[in-house]
Amino acid sequence: MNVKYSDLIDQTYYFPQEEFRLEEDNLLFHDIPLQKLIEKYQSPLKFTYLPKISTNIQNAKGWFAKAIEKHGYKGKYYYAYCTKSSHFQYVLNEALKNDIHIETSSAFDLNIVQNLKAEGKIKDDTFVICNGFKRSQYVENIGKLINNGHRNCIPIIDNYEEIDLLSEVIDGDYKVGIRIASEEEPKFEFYTSRLGIGYKDIVPFYERQIKEHSQATLKMLHFFINTGIKDTAYYWNELHKCLRVYVRLKKICPSLDSLNIGGGFPTKNSLSFEYDYGYMIDEIVNQINITCKEADVEVPNIFTEFGSYTVGESGGAIYQVLYQKQQNDREKWNMIDSSFITTLPDSWAINKRFILLPINRWHDEYERVLLGGLTCDSDDYYNSLQDMNAIYLPKYRRDKPLYIGFFNTGAYQESIGGFGGLQHCLIPHPKHILIDRDEDGNLVTSVFSEQQKAEELLQILGYENNSELRRDPGRIRSTGESQSSINTYTL
Repeated sequence: MNVKYSDLIDQTYYFPQEEFRLEEDNLLFHDIPLQKLIEKYQSPLKFTYLPKISTNIQNAKGWFAKAIEKHGYKGKYYYAYCTKSSHFQYVLNEALKNDIHIETSSAFDLNIVQNLKAEGKIKDDTFVICNGFKRSQYVENIGKLINNGHRNCIPIIDNYEEIDLLSEVIDGDYKVGIRIASEEEPKFEFYTSRLGIGYKDIVPFYERQIKEHSQATLKMLHFFINTGIKDTAYYWNELHKCLRVYVRLKKICPSLDSLNIGGGFPTKNSLSFEYDYGYMIDEIVNQINITCKEADVEVPNIFTEFGSYTVGESGGAIYQVLYQKQQNDREKWNMIDSSFITTLPDSWAINKRFILLPINRWHDEYERVLLGGLTCDSDDYYNSLQDMNAIYLPKYRRDKPLYIGFFNTGAYQESIGGFGGLQHCLIPHPKHILIDRDEDGNLVTSVFSEQQKAEELLQILGYENNSELRRDPGRIRSTGESQSSINTYTL
């Protein structure tokens, strides 16, 4: 009988895959020996494989270049990174190596932009697209950036008052975009997105508030739907509605030359994942081209704002199975050495599934299990995969430690989980490792942040009566120490 875990995978999926393969009975991810990573850094740990960020960016650029050439498209393509997916410096540093642009969503985003400009990583010709509902600090920061010479900063108008607010703080002329309030899928609890301005109101809004404005010039129309870019009737219908608005605006607004189709490329969430990125891009470019030719207007430059697609597939989390609890005749609970609520909050909050595979013991027999986290919360569990209504792992054995990995977790999990702050039940945030390659292709690792210590959490909670903390309050830092004294290792 084929009862080994490796047999189960061979019978269920095509394996090995581009990023996964075995070396004896241990899993490699992009040729990273994960078992050696565990031996050096222990578990639980999180890691980011930086080269994957650049690979995904270059793939998307290549698909757009191919489609533009195929269809004789006269506009240009601009890749922007949606910073809210991960604001970390190591992510921006890697992404900006690829001649990209930036999309922001709040005031502090622009402080990051200013920091990157000071380091020379963002230039004055880099587009900074400012989305979101803009409170006073966000408006002020946009004004500072533009007034300091960054004329490729484009605030995307989200409501009728923002033009006046921006004009109060910006000296001279500036460019704007308008976000379309797209209609949601029928399964949503509401009909229209809260973000942006309704389809039928955009042209009247332009004629009333922007057309004769002494400072603002309309540059971009922004389109995004929550379900992302999918080959569905709903997506194509919404895109065509957006294109009809673009055509109407373009005929009365010569300065409009860009269409931002937002983000929404999916990340791989199972070993059976299939998505034809090249086809989707080709058809999007084709549809824009056809619509503009039929209306006899110039095609727009195309902007995208890929966030999860940029950084998601670079991340992973590794845990050890500490113990198995047989709670009844059917259910076996494998308890991990961390918490899903705190380290993979999307798995708890929106039932998001990630690729889950064991790191070792692939040639052992397997069993069906549930995974439980360390908190005392009944929701701290993981019970199924994206394409299976169950979890199968090598059988638990007290004398043979089992390590498991969750992959493609690089987007949103740290910011939603409150990286560096309080965690549910005071479960510490795990150590975070950065993985890169040197000029010779060798893997190089470094510690971005150590596992949280009790002193850090106590300080946040206000327990500052510790004499050592009072004597040197600056000693407690969540990430600064690791950044100032990085030690690198070759695996």
